[in-house]
Amino acid sequence: MSYRNLDIYKIAFELFPKVHKASFLLPKYELYELGSQLRRSSDSVITNIVEGYGRSVYKNEYYRFLVFSHASNDETINHLEKIIILYPEFSAEFEILKQQYDFLGGKINNYKKWVKENWNENKL
Repeated sequence: MSYRNLDIYKIAFELFPKVHKASFLLPKYELYELGSQLRRSSDSVITNIVEGYGRSVYKNEYYRFLVFSHASNDETINHLEKIIILYPEFSAEFEILKQQYDFLGGKINNYKKWVKENWNENKL
């Protein structure tokens, strides 16, 4: 088993290049402000899943990194919401991404609950 088999990883990894590409639609002065924050938070969703899985022998560590991933997902949604308000000409594309991150957030939350209730360190 690998983190690559997790639905939350697959979804986050699929969304990352979409967000990265979409962030370059923003005006030049936003590329290193809101655009950069969006790219970093989107990357953090994936990175925390991977790093947490690497520590999954320790249930509490694994859970902690899933919490970080969920928080980065929420941050990504917040950046997308700000872009939708500030740049209505791009709202259609960013709204789709926001909906996909909303879905991912639910999946991460459910997986966090499952890990908290079912992860057995002794079976690894």
